Amino acid sequence: MSIEKREHPEIKSKLHPLNKHRERYNFKELIACSPKLAAHVKLNKFDDESINFSDPNAVKELNSALLKYFYGIEYWDIPKNYLCPPIPGRADYIHYMADLLSFSGDGKSQNNEMLTCLDVGVGANCVYPIIGVKEYNWTFIGSDIDPVSIGSAQKIVDENTILKEKVDLRLQANPDHIFTRVLKKDEKIDLTISNPPFHSSEEEVQEGTLRKQRNLRQIKVKKSVQNFGGANKELWCKGGEAGFIKNMILESKEYAESCKWFSSLVSKESNLNEIYLTLEKIGAKSVKTIKMGQGNKKSRIVAWSFQC
Repeated sequence: MSIEKREHPEIKSKLHPLNKHRERYNFKELIACSPKLAAHVKLNKFDDESINFSDPNAVKELNSALLKYFYGIEYWDIPKNYLCPPIPGRADYIHYMADLLSFSGDGKSQNNEMLTCLDVGVGANCVYPIIGVKEYNWTFIGSDIDPVSIGSAQKIVDENTILKEKVDLRLQANPDHIFTRVLKKDEKIDLTISNPPFHSSEEEVQEGTLRKQRNLRQIKVKKSVQNFGGANKELWCKGGEAGFIKNMILESKEYAESCKWFSSLVSKESNLNEIYLTLEKIGAKSVKTIKMGQGNKKSRIVAWSFQC
């Protein structure tokens, strides 16, 4: 029995208006740009060209093609089992923060170029700096507690002319700190971004992965395979997302004069009350919550400032 071809909306309206990924993927153009993707593109049950999003190799090749086609990245690779992030969502974060930075505290428009952004947990993939450099000509500091991630990100920077002199990668030697010994004395930046570890334990990671795979495949799955990968340090930490963000907020107070806007993704809506209470306690001058959506997934950015 054949299944009727689905009607798709012309654009993914939940994504930011400037996001390059609002239209459906044009696999013919992506394959012409990155031929390795061809091995993973098949017709799905609706007779649409797609990839198997439960296959980490397919997701990795799609990301490589997207970064080459839309952002001019000739070399991009990550070590096995490291996080391979969904590009459209990462682009949304950058665009929404550019909107926030476009206006000063008095509401006047500002030049969005030549700003400096600290990516807390840049990861092996270096995706946020890639998008921010290409879209807005920002300069980035990328920090991470994992030497392998720093090494991988550094190779991506070294192999792509567009990123050279624009991305400074720094190892955070103490996992209990976020800004300390990453930001230099008297160093001024405009923005921090972060995609915190979502889970509080490795067991929680496995449970979440199994749920996601069952939803993707619509079958019972007993063994988890992370389609977007992720090393332990990228996916979980003590206290999970709420604990990580709370520590970040408390430490941000020490750098109140060093940075205009601090920010973090918040995946769990249930964490917001604790985040707001912590921001109130430390005396943040401004707090902004920016809603985002991709497909059926909802998330948000919480940004705070002691200056604006």
